[in-house]
Formats: sequence, C-alpha cells, structure tokens
Amino acid sequence: MKITVRYFAQVRELLGPGEDLHWLADATDVPATVGELRQWLIGRSPQHAQALDASLPLRAACNQLMCSAQEPLPGGAEIAFFPPVTGG
Repeated sequence: MKITVRYFAQVRELLGPGEDLHWLADATDVPATVGELRQWLIGRSPQHAQALDASLPLRAACNQLMCSAQEPLPGGAEIAFFPPVTGG
C-alpha cells in the first residue's frame, strides 16, 4: 500500500513538503485511519513527534477533502496535515 503525505505551514517547516510511504501487502503495522497514520508518523522521529504532536490542533485532508481522524485510510491516498489556519 502506498500513501502520499503532504505537510503545510509549521509542519512543513519541520518535516519538509511531504513523503511517500509504502507498506507491503502483508504488513501488520499499516494504519487503518488518518488518526492512526498521524500516530504512526509521530513514532518515526523526534521531528515528527514535535510537528504532529497529538496536543496540536492540526487539521487533516484525505484526497483533498477535509476529514476527521476516524477517516478510513485508502490505499493510494494523499493525506495532508496542516494547522487550522493556513495563509497563502
């Protein structure tokens, strides 16, 4: 399964523009929801933990549609994380 993750605003400043994630079909640690993906990313590095900390009021989008942490994570999805207000 492949997921493309995009970061914006302060999250982007810490982690860069994004990353592509790949899991094997039989992997057992594949996140099932956007919230689980955020938790999985937090465990990747201290920078991820700082940028995506659960106490931060970050918003998420799945395939360019706003979503909640309970949104199922489809294969091939593009997931974006950003603060509640992002300037242009």
